[in-house]
Amino acid sequence: MLLRSLFRVIGISSANFSKNYVFLLFCKKKKYFCNVIWSKSVQVMMTKQQHIDYWVDTAENDWTTVVVLFAAKRYSHCLFWSHLVLEKLAKAHWVKNHEEDIPPKVHNIVWLLEDSVVEISSEDMMFLEFFNRFQLSTRYPDYLRKIDKLCTEEFTINQLDKVKEIRQCLLKKLQ
Repeated sequence: MLLRSLFRVIGISSANFSKNYVFLLFCKKKKYFCNVIWSKSVQVMMTKQQHIDYWVDTAENDWTTVVVLFAAKRYSHCLFWSHLVLEKLAKAHWVKNHEEDIPPKVHNIVWLLEDSVVEISSEDMMFLEFFNRFQLSTRYPDYLRKIDKLCTEEFTINQLDKVKEIRQCLLKKLQ
């Protein structure tokens, strides 16, 4: 019912509504619909810059979540969301540097940045290679238990210091 209402808002009649609709994403900050895709290949068009802005906006929104999770002492979850922040910024770079507007559905920050030809120090790349492990941290209970032992407050602060530095670097390079 919610999808039917949302589709009415963007001008799709209920007669055309079917279970073929696959994905709908609404970006609250910019008040635009992003990539309504279904089997008929109809799509709400966005400019390349709007795609990039989507990834940056959602990364910034996720950064707020990082801060909240750290304050709540949910350190492994905090690092998981930190990974999402960097991943989304890497996807913004990928969109910027490729003809396509939809980045690949991968979570490897190093791969995304290398494929985007973003210049980043070898030290930062080594950190990101290590940091990629946090994209799994909250998805699997066994892995979460192992990661929780690693994610002390001190460890998390050290990781977040580096994440902040790389985040700022990636944001600057998008301007």
